[in-house]
Amino acid sequence: MVRRHTGHIGQFDCRTSLPLNSDTEYISAELTNGVLALRVPKVEKARPHHIEITG
Repeated sequence: MVRRHTGHIGQFDCRTSLPLNSDTEYISAELTNGVLALRVPKVEKARPHHIEITG
């Protein structure tokens, strides 16, 4: 968890880079009582699977 405190009131701009394994389709943000909560889920890795070949 990252916490930042600033003394400014009004608009601000903050930019950061996301990890490569971030699932950008499902990022969410919530502002409650002046606290911004960001949820950045990870992409689920491909799971190996077994395919049986008969013949």
